[in-house]
Amino acid sequence: MSLRFYFLFSFALTTLTAILNTSHAKETTNTKSIVLAGGCFWCIESDYEKLDGIVSVVSGYSGGHTKNPTYKQVSAGNSGHIEVVEVTYKPEVIKHSEILDFFWHHIDPTRNDGQFCDHGSQYRPAIFYKNESEKQAILKSARHIERTKTFKEPLKVEFIQASTFYPAEDYHQDYYKKNPLRYKYYRYSCGRDARVDELWGK
Repeated sequence: MSLRFYFLFSFALTTLTAILNTSHAKETTNTKSIVLAGGCFWCIESDYEKLDGIVSVVSGYSGGHTKNPTYKQVSAGNSGHIEVVEVTYKPEVIKHSEILDFFWHHIDPTRNDGQFCDHGSQYRPAIFYKNESEKQAILKSARHIERTKTFKEPLKVEFIQASTFYPAEDYHQDYYKKNPLRYKYYRYSCGRDARVDELWGK
């Protein structure tokens, strides 16, 4: 069971757990979006929201077989979904290739059984693509990583055809802002930053 389950239990009892009423971000002529999975969506959301050109980052679930999955179903591994974030960005400020490069450098790409202290396929790393052009861009990004960085294990990040994105419950959104002490303790206890530094350097 995920370490986060214990941090969430008491908090979740008093927090609305309904799916967000608003639909996920829509691309416009000035924005693009991409769905990424890198373990704990609290952490990926926090990382991406620090970048210039990011319009929004929404925590959610994708890639599974259950309609409108809940956190309990996903974290238990029963819905087939992966914890993901939907990143909406301004391509004139930050490029698709930069979004991908940032992703690689903030995960452990050598694991497909989870990320850091979270274990299970629901925490595996993945990049979702909407069309062949995006798929080729992802493959190009992966080849660049393989050429420039040597790991003891091969890259195990999954590339998946985009499917329905379900926003996570409201209490998961901006969790690092709403519960900074719990979030910082979780992230430190999980060893995420230490492992990223080990893999990529500081």
